[in-house]
Parts: sequence; structure tokens; C-alpha cells
Amino acid sequence: MKEPYLLLHPEENCEKFRHELKYVCSEGELQLIYARIRHLCQPDPHAGPEGVYNIRSVYFDDQENSCFYDNENGTDPREKFRIRIYNGSDARITLECKKKEKLMTHKDMCPLTKGQYERIVSGELSQEDLNSPLLRKFYTRYAQDHLVPKVIVAYERTPFVYGPGNVRITFDRNIGSSTDVGSFFDSYLPLRPVLPVGKHILEVKYDEFLPDFLYSVMNLGSLTQSAFSKYYLCRKFTV
Repeated sequence: MKEPYLLLHPEENCEKFRHELKYVCSEGELQLIYARIRHLCQPDPHAGPEGVYNIRSVYFDDQENSCFYDNENGTDPREKFRIRIYNGSDARITLECKKKEKLMTHKDMCPLTKGQYERIVSGELSQEDLNSPLLRKFYTRYAQDHLVPKVIVAYERTPFVYGPGNVRITFDRNIGSSTDVGSFFDSYLPLRPVLPVGKHILEVKYDEFLPDFLYSVMNLGSLTQSAFSKYYLCRKFTV
């Protein structure tokens, strides 16, 4: 299975915020939406022949759990740091900073080596590791606020893309959490489910506009937009 494409030049990132809509769905609702959009949108070519990849992210917070409570209180703006891998592989590891402001989101990212990852989670990151602007920003927070890894968030993603509007539609299934950060790269990682059985997440991301016909085919009448946060729900069981 191929690794999904990742931006490897953070210096080229710009502060472009995107719309991000989230819905809690049943498996039946996801299947119906899948049947409607599969001929309208392209599967993400980097997801492999089955159209699915597995995502794991380690999220960081300080001793006061500021990111968790910012999320709970709806603080605006807010941001959080995470390290993400795909399909349990260390071939591509990224440090990401996700920002939310006025219901819009923006994500900066940069690549990490496995050595950098290990030094971050062990509390041994040094100035010599800071080879990108995002790493330097992270290091400032890491040193001043004593950021530590708090939780792993993991799930299976089925992604679709549509060029006009830079639309990305993802089906995120089997969302679970673990506090065993040392097992981040293990082939088998036991997870605690965080949603009721049969419930999953539909996410829709786009830039300036969402084409009307896509909105129409995804409108099942029963879907309600949610402020769902995978990170918040996974942390809620451990704070």
C-alpha cells in the first residue's frame, strides 16, 4: 500500500485557512454517500488499490492540559501539535500544527526523522534538531510549556478529492485511542473505541467554495454538522 502524499517543504506553506465540516454517521449513511460520490470524485491515488489507509497521530499538551480545555471551551483561535504516520510505517513522519480560527482550519507540517521523533517523545529534543521553521516553533512551546505526548489517535480513512474548490471528502472509521505512546510504530496497537458501535465520521474540507452538486449528493436529511474533535474525545477518557 502506498504512503499518502505529504508536503515536505514547510517554507512553502501559507496561512490559507480551509472550511472543515464534520458529521457523525452510521455505516449505512457512509455507504449511501459513498455510492453517490464514487463516480463524481476521484479516490486519493496515494491511498492504494483499496482506497484506504490507516492514520496514527500522537498529540501533545502541557501539564495544565491547555489544548484539551481550549477545545472543550471552544477557545478561538487555538492550535495543537501532533506527529502523524500512515499505515504504521516510519517511512514518512510529520510534525503538524493544526490551527482553528473562526470555524476555519489551517495546517502547517514538516518532515521528521525517526530519531527526531524519538528525541521529542523522550524529552531530549535539542537545538541541533531544529531544521525547519515549524520545528523551531514547536521547540519554543516544547521548552516553555513542557509539552509532552498525551494520547495516540488512530483510525481508518477512505479519502476522495475533487479539484474545483480543492474539496476533500473523507470517511473515518473505527476511531480509537491509546496512551501507550511507546507502541506508536507497533504493527498491532490495542485501541479504546471512542464512538458507539457502528458510528463513524464524515469530514468535508474545501477552500473558497463547495460545489452545489456535491453538497446535494451528500445531503441525507438526517446528518447534522458537529463540532466533533477526535483529539478531544480521545483525551476525554484520560484527563
